[in-house]
Amino acid sequence: MHQVKTFAPAEVVDATTRADRRDRSEFRLRRYRVTNFRSVVDSGFLDLDDVTALIGVNESGKTNLLLPLWKLNPAGDGAIDPISDFPKALFGTIRKAPEAFHFITAEFETGAAAEEIAALARIDKEAAEVVAVSRGFDGSYLVSFPLHRPRKTDDRAEVREDVNGALERLSVLGDADVDRLSEATATLEAVRDELSGVEPLTANDLIRLRNRVGALVAEEPKEEPTETTAEAGAADAGETPEGVSELAQELEALRKCLGGRMARILAPDPGQIDAVRELVLSRMPVFVYYSNYGNLDSEIYLPHVVENMERSDLGAKEAAKARTLRVLFGFVGLEASEILQLGRDFRDIHEEAEAEAAARDGQAGRMRKWLDRARQPEPAPDAAMLARIAEAKRTRSILLQSASTKLTEHFGEWWKQGDYRFRFEADGNHFRIWVADARRPQEVELENRSTGLQWFLSFFLVFLHESRGAHRNAVLLLDEPGHSLHPLAQRDLSLFFEGLAANNQILYTTHSPFLVGADRLERARKVFVDRDGSTRVSADLGRDEGTDTKRGAAFAVRAALSISVADAMLLGSAPVLVASTTEQIYLSAIKTILVREGRLRPARDVIFTPAAGPEIMQTMVRMIAGDATQTPPTIAAGRAAVPGGTSQHRAEGIASDRMVMLDEVIGVRGAQVEDLLGAEFLAPLVDRIERRPDRLFADVVRHDMPLVLQVERWAAQEGITLSGDWRRDLAMRAKARLLDLTPSALPAGALDTWERLLSRVLEPNGAVAA
Repeated sequence: MHQVKTFAPAEVVDATTRADRRDRSEFRLRRYRVTNFRSVVDSGFLDLDDVTALIGVNESGKTNLLLPLWKLNPAGDGAIDPISDFPKALFGTIRKAPEAFHFITAEFETGAAAEEIAALARIDKEAAEVVAVSRGFDGSYLVSFPLHRPRKTDDRAEVREDVNGALERLSVLGDADVDRLSEATATLEAVRDELSGVEPLTANDLIRLRNRVGALVAEEPKEEPTETTAEAGAADAGETPEGVSELAQELEALRKCLGGRMARILAPDPGQIDAVRELVLSRMPVFVYYSNYGNLDSEIYLPHVVENMERSDLGAKEAAKARTLRVLFGFVGLEASEILQLGRDFRDIHEEAEAEAAARDGQAGRMRKWLDRARQPEPAPDAAMLARIAEAKRTRSILLQSASTKLTEHFGEWWKQGDYRFRFEADGNHFRIWVADARRPQEVELENRSTGLQWFLSFFLVFLHESRGAHRNAVLLLDEPGHSLHPLAQRDLSLFFEGLAANNQILYTTHSPFLVGADRLERARKVFVDRDGSTRVSADLGRDEGTDTKRGAAFAVRAALSISVADAMLLGSAPVLVASTTEQIYLSAIKTILVREGRLRPARDVIFTPAAGPEIMQTMVRMIAGDATQTPPTIAAGRAAVPGGTSQHRAEGIASDRMVMLDEVIGVRGAQVEDLLGAEFLAPLVDRIERRPDRLFADVVRHDMPLVLQVERWAAQEGITLSGDWRRDLAMRAKARLLDLTPSALPAGALDTWERLLSRVLEPNGAVAA
């Protein structure tokens, strides 16, 4: 039995070698699993696409699914922090034996490297196509091959066939030593007889058989291999010495065959072979984690930029800004130090020369310079100096103009929210970024534009540039990207991910439906807190979410789907605004029945859209009617009856020729949508909702009054408290029953009333009902 080896971080091949090898043969992350890391007990294996979204509410533990993957092989920082990373319930246990806990296991497709790995590991190429790398809390690594199924025994029948084949070849040898041939034949026949049966052969069985055959060989090998290690099979792979008899060659071939079978059983775990381990760890992609995206400031002090680019002790916020500035200057082909030098005036040059001289001459020299300056007037530049300064500043202006044009062109390819133009300006030691667009041609400092624009510009620079350079082929882990962006910009960011995925796999967390996309639901994974308080993740978007009864993660997914469905439904449809979902339920059922009975044949699908209240209805009218791709909507506005027999006013601001009032269609003052079905049909359903009173609603209902008003009065008299959504519950019951009825079983005259209502709704210049 082989002891499992782990490998310390110091044994991992350096980053330069890793990057070089990754260019030749890329690994792709296919799935990973987190165990005993912070709030995650066991995430289960999480399958990944080129772009994968982890969706969950705040505090669900999304970040805790990114951090362990980052710490598997971080591009920078990413040290294991026991205080933060060890789960509190197991803190003492893990602290005593951190090597026993592997917090992350990632499986990679090895791609073109599979053949090389298979040769080093002495396994099939198919088994080398997937490799798993785990990391323990002590920083050690464990390499394994999930598809590799090592043989621990051998098939007795196959070995018997090998012996039979050798016997057949011995039987045709004509010039062999008769005595030795007889002895060999008798021995092999005995071996063949022993191999009868079905019991598998162990390594010890094969060692014994190999030794019996080896004893028959006249020319014994110079050195027998050790019988307890895989090197036994390696020794058997040598060439047969020249000049030996055919009999000896046949026996030696059988002995090697048996030795090879033994070697396969005794072969070590391929993941424990040093050469295999080094190759896998060197080609494993690095992981880049971002949570601070380093928004650029509008005004940048160049001396600080030059200094910060060389520092390694900056805080997280300043380091992020320094990184973004480094990328900005690199992307547009500028050097911060060069821009600073080209902008020097005569005073800067003179003071720099004096400082160098003072440093060279020491204290006495500084004193002498100070006295000379006191006695003599300030030196003035000569014509040649002024010409050099002017030339340097013109050079700087040209460089900045060229860089501005480059950024404007490339940024416009990704950001679709406006036609932005950038201008870089350098004034002495200060560097400024100005922004203008077609709607606001007056230039404004970047810092005074929207946070979304600042964020996307910084994000664009860092990821587009770094993904083509130091982080090419890295896996990008993005924590809550783009939440300051407008929904349309978030959609653009989602498209931006598609472009980045050409060079980098992306895994990001979000709770925004606009960063999910209904056409990309296959990339979404739900993150939620399970009933035991641990973080769980699932690709089943309909799965129960443990303690979250509101199913917050699924809500974001449903919202993304609803946005897509709503856009698709409204495109080319006839939207009809109604007062609430209750009207939507009834009118949708009525439309279905009229179409089924051939009484309604709309040219476009009729979509009933709820708008709660006149104010919201006015807003929806303007939104829908203001869309050039839509015809003006047909409006459904009902008049709800209220105590005293009065009714609500018509929604102000909605043209009267776009409105149909239900009381005008039904002939009952204050009628509401329930009156389209009649008291005789709905009264028994009301009694099924409220079974407590002795006096049933069906016994007291009147046919000449609005039904809703009667239900509310009856409930008050009977001491019944109606639920806030009782009308919706009644509508759901009524719809289910209504759709099952035959035309003859429908309320008397209902089809005629419904047809009259929707005909008015669908008139080219008419209005809509409610």
